[in-house]
Amino acid sequence: MTTIARPRLLNAPVADPTDAATHYARKLSFEADCSDVHDAAGATGFVVVDSRSQEAYANGHVPGALSLPYATTTAETTSSWEHDALYVTYCWGPGCNAGDQGALRLAQLGFRVKLMIGGWDTWIADGYPVETSRVP
Repeated sequence: MTTIARPRLLNAPVADPTDAATHYARKLSFEADCSDVHDAAGATGFVVVDSRSQEAYANGHVPGALSLPYATTTAETTSSWEHDALYVTYCWGPGCNAGDQGALRLAQLGFRVKLMIGGWDTWIADGYPVETSRVP
């Protein structure tokens, strides 16, 4: 008779439901998905920030997004920005951390931020609208 091994998943520890709720609530305070961003388009107090290069931005970006490559995110480049707004950064996708870098820099400057998980790749895959522009 052959015994079936118990799957690794069922052998791993599982968080208490209260701890799990705390974890996921906290995680969602740091992230938004493309659907969330698309749904909030045009809302007051919400700004999308493309943390990729200006060339990548020019070739296609989330409609209305500001181009601010993360390496140029400083007090000077954001001096006219509203501190009460919610800023959502993004980059290419899961293999790129420019969105994280941009969010970190904005948070260090005192801005409220979230990262758009999935980035540009997921935005395109989900079929959301795209804007293009000339390189500034």
